[in-house]
Amino acid sequence: MESHFFSYLYRLRYIERWSLMRNTHKESVAVHSYYVATLAHVLCTIANESFGKSVPTDRVVSMALFHDATEVFVGDVAAPVKASNPDVARSFRAIEEAAAEEIVRMIPEPLRGVYAPLVQGHDDPLYVWVKAADLLDAYLKAVSELTAGNREFAVAKSQLERSLRGLNMPEVDYFLATMAPSFEKTLDEIVANDS
Repeated sequence: MESHFFSYLYRLRYIERWSLMRNTHKESVAVHSYYVATLAHVLCTIANESFGKSVPTDRVVSMALFHDATEVFVGDVAAPVKASNPDVARSFRAIEEAAAEEIVRMIPEPLRGVYAPLVQGHDDPLYVWVKAADLLDAYLKAVSELTAGNREFAVAKSQLERSLRGLNMPEVDYFLATMAPSFEKTLDEIVANDS
């Protein structure tokens, strides 16, 4: 039987994020998923190497790669729209769950046991690192936009930073203190600091 699972995933490159915001640089859901996966990797690595935790990095990174797979059906709905009222939030969660079920049905049966938990794993306790990486990517997008002179992201940056601090995750605080400041620098400033 023919499976359309990966064909749909490849269409994530056509779905733009931040649709209600003026952007200096457009970003697709596919690009975002890559960044979330790399950020999940570094957060888990920080957790394990700097704070003595035992987070299964490979598992979390796999979850991060597929964390927005449902957006191939529902698109990237802006956070203020999702949070506009409880009924909208509940309805949107139901739509996302239905989209996840549809995606899982596309996965060939022998592979379903591997991919279904990645597509539908938002209740997994490990998802906290994916959520942190997702918020961190949004924060870094806001920082980059502000650095490029786009004030459209000023409020978003403040809100995202509060949300990140509210996670009370030392690995997130470590990243914000040691790696995030580079995103506010120009390439010339970064190169000058390296020499």
